[in-house]
Amino acid sequence: MSYIFPEPLKKGDTIGIIAPCGSLKEPERIKAGTKLLQNAGFKVKLSEHLFDKYRYMAGRDNIRGEEINNFFADKEINCIICARGGYGALRIIDKLDYDLIKHNPKLFCGYSDVTALSVMLLKHAGLVTYSSPMLSGDLGEEKISDFTINEFFKTLGGKQCEYGLTGSSENSTNGIAWGGNLTTITSLCGRDFIPDEKFVFIIEDINESAYKIDRCLAQLGGIKRFRDNVAGIVCGEFTGIDNAEWLDETIKEYSEEFKVPLWTGLKLGHIAEKITFPIGGECEVKRNRIFFKQRG
Repeated sequence: MSYIFPEPLKKGDTIGIIAPCGSLKEPERIKAGTKLLQNAGFKVKLSEHLFDKYRYMAGRDNIRGEEINNFFADKEINCIICARGGYGALRIIDKLDYDLIKHNPKLFCGYSDVTALSVMLLKHAGLVTYSSPMLSGDLGEEKISDFTINEFFKTLGGKQCEYGLTGSSENSTNGIAWGGNLTTITSLCGRDFIPDEKFVFIIEDINESAYKIDRCLAQLGGIKRFRDNVAGIVCGEFTGIDNAEWLDETIKEYSEEFKVPLWTGLKLGHIAEKITFPIGGECEVKRNRIFFKQRG
């Protein structure tokens, strides 16, 4: 399938900020993140529903879904950054206007719970999205990693990126880059969300036991399209994992079962230093380096 790459980010562009998942608890971080983007040369447009609350989510489902549709339809906005993850994306994926989004492509950024939106936008709108830092938990931090912010602007600016990995230098693979937060991806089981072509499965997670990671990989491995199309596994950080001593051997067992190479050590996840990568962009792993290709 031919996917849609949105136009690269350039200075003077307008960045829209939405909260499609968990409720925001620290408005000062939104202010700080907004200032960072403005100082970098961008205009910022905040959703009027940014600080809505409904239980643990940033407002009711219909409003959060509508905000995504509205921000994609807004001709002034060039890039959409999610304020935070948490929980709530799964509840609104059926409220997205995928046809509207397909015909109004723009940069869409976030990670963690936002992975559900990114994966579905790729599958049903054909839009390449970005696993990237978010406003509240990353760009709004008092001290943000230079690596994180530099890679963020570099990747959104359309430049190809490459990073070192740990694994066997004899192995290589390629396909589209696909993945994100593992438990969030698994929560989509029962829906149409897995790519129809070969993909490099890039995963991270936080605060899960090793047996839950095991369960996720077993559940995904039970889907024929997943087993047919997975071409390799690349692991980011699994932070706060119980029984961490079993994690590596568990993932290794599944890579052997799927008959695909495995790499670790990618700077991705709920960590201070993280990369930004295009979900749906061409990806190649060789000589223990991963290459994320952009159009052109």
